[in-house]
Amino acid sequence: MSTAAAPSNSIGRDIAQIVLSSRPISWINTAFPFAAAYLLSTREIDLTLVIGTLYFLIPYNLAMYGINDVFDYESDLRNPRKGGAHGAVLDRRFHRITLWAAGLSCAPFVAFLVAVGSPASWLVLAASLFFVVFYSAPPLRLKERPVADSVTSSIHFFSPAVYGLVLAGATWTWPLAAIIVAFALWGVASHAFGAVQDVVADREAGIGSIATAFGAQRTVRLSLGCYALAGLVMLASSWPGPLAALLAVPYLATVWPYRNVADADAATATRGWDRFLWLNQVTGFAVTLLLIWYALGA
Repeated sequence: MSTAAAPSNSIGRDIAQIVLSSRPISWINTAFPFAAAYLLSTREIDLTLVIGTLYFLIPYNLAMYGINDVFDYESDLRNPRKGGAHGAVLDRRFHRITLWAAGLSCAPFVAFLVAVGSPASWLVLAASLFFVVFYSAPPLRLKERPVADSVTSSIHFFSPAVYGLVLAGATWTWPLAAIIVAFALWGVASHAFGAVQDVVADREAGIGSIATAFGAQRTVRLSLGCYALAGLVMLASSWPGPLAALLAVPYLATVWPYRNVADADAATATRGWDRFLWLNQVTGFAVTLLLIWYALGA
């Protein structure tokens, strides 16, 4: 019995390792924007909503983070925080299967979404996938191009919302655009702050980033500025959207203690990043309540 169980246990561990590389704690950060944008635009639950949400929940994140873990293998080996919510250090034997799993898991969902979408939605979906792949993969490896790394990372999170709006045929207005711009600024701020903790590991591995280029202190202050600006931009959205401006305050409070952090001490920002990961859950709940309020009042 123990001999027969061994291969099964091994397969289970292998699958768990691949799933871990998709950052389960962050799944909601891409699925929710799509679902909310699509549902509030169409006002109905249909197969496209279900398929799209499932795609942005797991396959999309496996592609985004799995590809990243494969091509960041060398730097991840030197990074003591890797593992768990911060991502897996994928053994080399998982690299090929992770890339295949990412591609094969995305394929049927993308095929369905293309079949039900419009040419405009195809362009948005293609752009979203392009940045997911080439954020980490050569020859572009946008994550090693300072500023472009934070912008591209932001696209990973707000593009599902844009895609949901375009797929649903939503009418674009200035208040709606303000929400997307604020979301994009939140994404830039979050990536920049996340990059700070990896300054030493990335430099040792010869990997460029917004933090290795600007230094930890300036990058943290850039993050603070983007969070603050995101809150201000939300004031231009339709009611009750301006209330979401208050959601920038906890992020500012989380990042503020690291505004003077030196490069050598940048790893201490990991404590702030851990709080950031859980703050996203609370913020997501608050945003959900605001969306319900908006939907009931529309």
